[in-house]
Amino acid sequence: MPIGIIESLDHDARGIARPDGKTIFVEGALPGERVEFASYRVKSNYEIARVKRILRPSANRVPPRCPNFGSCGGCSMQHLDATAQLAAKQRVLENNLRFLGKTKAEQLFPAIYGSSWGYRQRARLSVWQRSDGKVLVGFHERKSSHVAKMTECPILPPHVSALIVPLRLLIARLSISQRLPQIEVAVGERVTVLVLRILAPLIPDDEALIRQFADTHGVVIYLQPKGPSSAYRFHPDAAPALSYTLPESGIEHFFAPTDFTQVNHAINRVLIRRALRLIDAQPGERIADLFCGLGNFTLPLARSGATVVGVEGNAELVQRAGENATANGLAETTQFAVANLFEATPESIAALGHFDKMLIDPPREGAIEVVKSLGDDAPRRIVYISCNPSTLARDTAVLVHQKNYRLRGAGVVNMFPHTSHVESIALFERG
Repeated sequence: MPIGIIESLDHDARGIARPDGKTIFVEGALPGERVEFASYRVKSNYEIARVKRILRPSANRVPPRCPNFGSCGGCSMQHLDATAQLAAKQRVLENNLRFLGKTKAEQLFPAIYGSSWGYRQRARLSVWQRSDGKVLVGFHERKSSHVAKMTECPILPPHVSALIVPLRLLIARLSISQRLPQIEVAVGERVTVLVLRILAPLIPDDEALIRQFADTHGVVIYLQPKGPSSAYRFHPDAAPALSYTLPESGIEHFFAPTDFTQVNHAINRVLIRRALRLIDAQPGERIADLFCGLGNFTLPLARSGATVVGVEGNAELVQRAGENATANGLAETTQFAVANLFEATPESIAALGHFDKMLIDPPREGAIEVVKSLGDDAPRRIVYISCNPSTLARDTAVLVHQKNYRLRGAGVVNMFPHTSHVESIALFERG
């Protein structure tokens, strides 16, 4: 069996070895380790392999906490010490900026991190009824459409993890057990919501079982017969609204269970604090918050006395953002607009008016059309929140090499511990 020395990790947390000069991506291996591996995909210039035996373990290797690690696709880095995870993600960010963006941050910001366990306030759990009638609830297995056989999940809040087995038992008793493929979890300050994706109508016995489950476990059940907007509250009739708070800004954000929100509320608060410090909003300034969602950054920015314009392509989120601004007494210092920023042009950006500063928080696709459309009147400072280092690097190349910005600093945000997902924050200043 071939042996290799692991040099580094790739963006999927696979170890990289180069025996005989050919690149081998070894799942389960860590930098510095000497391992035996077996390849299961062989190409002319690379191979993908699984580690078979660790001959010399890394000092950063730790025992995975979850018994499902290795089979469940929810995590990929539980075998790596938490501090080393941060360092690996920082290297991914730096390498993307260097090789794709052809630039380097003037300063590396301290990593933003928090608890590695019980952090996931939002999750999409899959449901699968096996041929023997048993139901599985959880995340997909790695590189598989099958659902992992799990009875707990330590990255979920403990009270949600404790629902996995009861949910399996509930669904097995429903008449539509084979027509319920997904459960969306949304945890708020005062309530936990489960959205059941149903592809067939419930019968009265099903309804009784679901009501009993909600009452027993203290959760609110929504049913979703079609797309996300079709979700409606099923039981109980009266319950607190979903929300998360930003204590430092005195803000409470209300949201629907299928709205996009950050999965890690604790890290989100620290990220907002960092973003506010970097953008340094002042009374009288006009600030853009692009891809604003339901106002996660818009409302804290508006507390400064600046006028903040939130722009988002999802009309429902824009409506929710406006309602949250009113509920938090910020209607006078906020404005919201619906626009497809993936199709931004110099004319559409100019039509929004002059901005002193700008915050950009795009999805994984990045904000390439926005940054390409910035003109001579562009904001002097931009804070960019990224969930994909490669699109951040691509957009950085435009800002630095074409739009006369300096990359003053960048750093990682560990929004998803134990996964290879790299969130980051970057500061750009013009001139």
